[in-house]
Amino acid sequence: MDTKNVIAAISLSAAVIVLYALFFVPEPTQTKKVSEKNKIEQNSDTPSLEQKETFVEISRTEAINQIERVNFDNENIKGSIALKGGVIDDLTFKQYNTQLKSNENVTLLNPRNIEDGYYIESGFVTSDKNIDIPNSESLWSVDGNNLLTEKNPIKLNWTNNQGIKFEKEISLDDKFLFTIKQKVINNTDKKFDFYSYGQIIRNKVPEGLSNFYILHEGMLAALDGELFEEDYDDISEKKFSKNANKGWFGIGDKYWISSIIPPRNREFKITFDYKKKFRANYIATQPIELRGKSSIEDEMQIIVAAKRVDVVDGYADKLNIDKFDLVIDWGFLYFITKPLFYGIDYFFKLLGNYGLAIIAITICIRLVFFPLANFSFRSMAKMKVLQPEMVRLKELHKNDKMKLQQEMMALYKKEKVNPMSGCLPILVQIPVFFALYKVLFVTIEMRQMPFYGWIQDLSERDPTSIFNLFGLLPFDVPSFLVIGAWPVAMGVSMWIQQKLNPAPTDPMQAKIFMFFPLFLTVILAPFPAGLVIYWTVNNILTMAQQLFIMKRTTVKTST
Repeated sequence: MDTKNVIAAISLSAAVIVLYALFFVPEPTQTKKVSEKNKIEQNSDTPSLEQKETFVEISRTEAINQIERVNFDNENIKGSIALKGGVIDDLTFKQYNTQLKSNENVTLLNPRNIEDGYYIESGFVTSDKNIDIPNSESLWSVDGNNLLTEKNPIKLNWTNNQGIKFEKEISLDDKFLFTIKQKVINNTDKKFDFYSYGQIIRNKVPEGLSNFYILHEGMLAALDGELFEEDYDDISEKKFSKNANKGWFGIGDKYWISSIIPPRNREFKITFDYKKKFRANYIATQPIELRGKSSIEDEMQIIVAAKRVDVVDGYADKLNIDKFDLVIDWGFLYFITKPLFYGIDYFFKLLGNYGLAIIAITICIRLVFFPLANFSFRSMAKMKVLQPEMVRLKELHKNDKMKLQQEMMALYKKEKVNPMSGCLPILVQIPVFFALYKVLFVTIEMRQMPFYGWIQDLSERDPTSIFNLFGLLPFDVPSFLVIGAWPVAMGVSMWIQQKLNPAPTDPMQAKIFMFFPLFLTVILAPFPAGLVIYWTVNNILTMAQQLFIMKRTTVKTST
């Protein structure tokens, strides 16, 4: 097949794939159709966690106000625990707003009887069906303090009519950690078996789901050193379950995580399933024996957090939670992505602006690749000097392609030039580019962080557009025509950089290369502004280095 046709086919295919991914991927659905045959399987050796619940559509405020509650509050979160059911079902992040110019805080957990219900339950169950245990309708009582703070834990209790008392002592740290010590007190002479459990329940798929292939949102767990990730679609179709001796599990959003760390001293079973609601739970696989006139207790930890790297890593180290840092989806380039974040964060603390930090890390990356780029640019400069001779050879042997290839290879060998060397720096930098995109896309530290001028959020696209002269003309343009000033600057810098390289001798290749800066400008326009700033600055630094090398190479060649 002719070379120019291959290049054209590859270029057009790439354009179709990228444009489809960016503009035509369907929006996530709000509801899931699930077959009736997808029933929740239960371990035959453990009791069921299923409870009958009624669902009435009311507002969030009404749902909160209609149930007696215990409030909690610290520097990072505020909310309440419903005494009906003893569940954590009201949590708001105090330091994060829903929109850039909004004063409304992000709310994550919601009461069970509203459409966006999202809550966390814990307790004990038993295989003895004659024993009453607290359920979603049970009303717990408060012992003493009724405000949960960093310094003041709370105690809840519920007693059945059979002489068995259930207690919960709940404490809260200064960030996002709840510790629940559960206790069962037997005032009878009988013996019982109990299983501890904890579960996170979400009524529906959340609105605003990214539905993007580079980010996992949904159920996840790290069990016995292995990470498991299940999307909402996966769980709607098939239940996931696994026994483990240690680990954690949860439900993750782009910037938020609700997670449970089961008791450390016994085996448990993790289940992700869907039956009108999404549920992630653990239940102990072996019962705790409760003898007459005695008590048993267990302890679990709940982390409902903003995915700040320092917070997540801090809990992983402090609580010895294996692989808890993976609640942030660093991706398969973890070994590049996470160090890159630390580098950007270091410069942010030094310079006070994430945009400047991105520029600083760009300079560092250029320094790392400096020797490789020097080698490449020397070769490219020689190629440009040799271009007249290459044109002459092509004209001379235009009817004999084999002879032309032989003469070209002889010329490359004589002048010690590698025609492919110009591609090497680009190939090496692709993982770095993708890793930076990942950092900007998944880390909450970049969320709503401004640069200078019109860029108010580096994690979002440049909001200006060339089609209304970057806001000078008094009208808005459609979203697909929003091609901002930074993407245009990136495209211009790439076009200038292209002029420094030797032009392809094949006319079709020359046309494709000429079109490429415009193509990338359109493709990168919807990408985070921080990424486009990185690419633009990288182009400028590359041009400076290339001009310097070309000047030196030209002088040496002429002498």
